[in-house]
Amino acid sequence: MSSLVSSKSSVKRRGEIVLLYAFSALGALLLSALIVEAVGANWSDVWNALLDGSLRKPGRWGRTLGSAVPMAMVAVGTIISSKVGLINIGQEGQMLVGAAFGAYVGAHMPGPGPLVIVAVIIGGFIGGAFWSGLAGALRYWRNVPEVLTTLLLVTIAANFVGYGLKNTWLLLDPDAAVGNRTQVSPQLPPDSRLPRIDLFGNNFSLSVIISLMLIILISWMLSQTIVGFRLSVVGQNQKVGKRFGISEVKQGFMAMCASGGFAGLAGSLMLTSGDFAKFRLVPGFTVNLGWTGLLVALVAREKVMAVIPVALVFAGLRTGSSFLAATGVERRVTDVVQGLLVLALLIPPAVLFIRDRRRALAQVESRT
Repeated sequence: MSSLVSSKSSVKRRGEIVLLYAFSALGALLLSALIVEAVGANWSDVWNALLDGSLRKPGRWGRTLGSAVPMAMVAVGTIISSKVGLINIGQEGQMLVGAAFGAYVGAHMPGPGPLVIVAVIIGGFIGGAFWSGLAGALRYWRNVPEVLTTLLLVTIAANFVGYGLKNTWLLLDPDAAVGNRTQVSPQLPPDSRLPRIDLFGNNFSLSVIISLMLIILISWMLSQTIVGFRLSVVGQNQKVGKRFGISEVKQGFMAMCASGGFAGLAGSLMLTSGDFAKFRLVPGFTVNLGWTGLLVALVAREKVMAVIPVALVFAGLRTGSSFLAATGVERRVTDVVQGLLVLALLIPPAVLFIRDRRRALAQVESRT
């Protein structure tokens, strides 16, 4: 009997959560429509333009998938670091360094194409892990807050990669070095690029499949293995972790390296997929996808599988914004919609927390 009551209450709670999220998202969309109308445009035209640009027009959802991949990889890495209570906000720099490592490997490593592809992807992960590992080392051996160091390392990464793109012995394409006209890396050879898949008139990279498999793997690892258990214990109660013999420094440093590694992986997948900069590393290569991936992780609330739909929504807003010119609305309106969605999707957890806290206090008072 008690199990039946428990099951009913669980179903009721899930229903309440779904309704809260639905009403919050609907409220964000309605507020977005009012803002669009206030700037003199028709909200239905804007909505149709976003749908056409992200899904309905030929080839568009393939582009949306391509944009969702780096966002999802950054979000997965962010969730890993947040499991141990660390705040990594330097994904832009980690992506850039990862892409730089991958570009260097792709330009200088001999061998068959498939081997080079694997090396470029692994190189990207190592580059991002190295860059975030610097912040992790400062956090655990010099007690410098990682929220500060990861952010500052973004600027250093931009200058570091900028220096590489000015020297042919590092990243600069020798053909582009004449007169120093263009700062670009050598283009990856055709056999060193990820294959692309044609499906229903859409074209997307194999990176979509790779990222999906990684999301499933990390979700399983965090929820079903001792690795995820150790990270959760360190993040929730360090004293309990010490009693279990779990090292806060070891787990935290590994989580920080993994977080940056996934950001670097996002950069190398962008490079090898060709969805960005045509298989070259260029200044501004990350196009703010690191910051967007951070928002994806924030909305997903440490649930790895939730990264998939959230990343698709944010990617749809990004690709759909290219069709807004015909409506007379600036592309920046999608940033407003994106911000409102983030705020709206953070409301339900706050409401549930306040409600559960009040119920717990009421039970305590009733017993006393």
